[in-house]
Amino acid sequence: MQTTIVDFGNSKGIRLPKLLLDRMHLSENDTVEVVAENDSLVIKKTEGGRAYKTIQERFAGFDGEYEPVKIDWGKPVGKEIW
Repeated sequence: MQTTIVDFGNSKGIRLPKLLLDRMHLSENDTVEVVAENDSLVIKKTEGGRAYKTIQERFAGFDGEYEPVKIDWGKPVGKEIW
C-alpha cells in the first residue's frame, strides 16, 4: 500500500488508510512510536497511550553515579548575560 508525504503546518506527515488503522486497532489521538530501522520507518502501537515517558521511566536504568563536568562555552558573541 502506498501513500504520499504531505504538509501539516511546519511538519510533514502521511495519511494512514482506515483499513490499516482498523487492522492495528488504532484510532485518532492514539499514541504510537515511530522508529527508523535501516531504510524503513516502523510505526509501533504503544501501551498506556502516553506520548512521553515519566521521570521514573527515563531514569530506570540509571545507577546513581553522576560526575558533573565543567563546559567551556567560549566568549559571549551576542547579548548573552553571564
